[in-house]
Amino acid sequence: MFALSLLAQERKELILQALFRDGKVKVIPMAEQLGVSTETIRRDLDALEAEGKLQRVYGGAVRSGHEHGEPPFQQRTQLFVDAKRKIGRRAAELIEDGDTIALDVGTTMMELAASIQGKRNLTILTNSLPVASHLSEALNSQRFTGKVFVLGGQLHAEQQSLTGPLCEQMLGQFFVNKAFLSVGGLSLTGGVTDYDLNETAVSRQFAHAAREVIVLADQSKIGVQAFARIIPLEEADIVISDQACPKDWAGTLEQHGVLWIASQ
Repeated sequence: MFALSLLAQERKELILQALFRDGKVKVIPMAEQLGVSTETIRRDLDALEAEGKLQRVYGGAVRSGHEHGEPPFQQRTQLFVDAKRKIGRRAAELIEDGDTIALDVGTTMMELAASIQGKRNLTILTNSLPVASHLSEALNSQRFTGKVFVLGGQLHAEQQSLTGPLCEQMLGQFFVNKAFLSVGGLSLTGGVTDYDLNETAVSRQFAHAAREVIVLADQSKIGVQAFARIIPLEEADIVISDQACPKDWAGTLEQHGVLWIASQ
């Protein structure tokens, strides 16, 4: 049981983690787990529903439906912050001097961009405006050296990404050593998936242009099948997550040579 002094924002984060892990939360078990009253949990759930992060049902809550896309970028920056930071730091450790890398869109990719330090002569491609901003600041601060190419295309303001035919045409001119993909879902049957068709097309092209494909997926993405497939799971080389590999996945991943890294 958690301490009674747990802050409201911390409670909400734990509620969302349980929601993404289990698909639903119930008021009474959650109140017992967090050491607060059921009325406190109900207020937290009401607040989270008002923010569009879940849907209230009798006795608890379920995930919000995002059939037509995922939550806006700014909303996603508030979810699983610590997990994404750990994943980003672990992913940055795989980058070597002289690497040519691709970074697609997503809040976890921002953490990776912020974690690139001490590397020399990197060449980085991205279609993410926030990632490009982080990389620009890092270059100006001399946290790493190299070049950054921002792919052009149609601006998706809500997700702060650049996609479309112009983006894909520009990307077709490049090959990279490593492609880092921040995804909407990861499952054995669905593979590596995301919600937006245009972003998915760019991420797929990143993967096909790379010698090594590295997938970044926090706990909320594991076992989830989003709308559009990027690549089959066996086409990934490495998965970095904040949780251990699901036991029933291990055999399949080993068979296809996919390495699972649990960030610490």
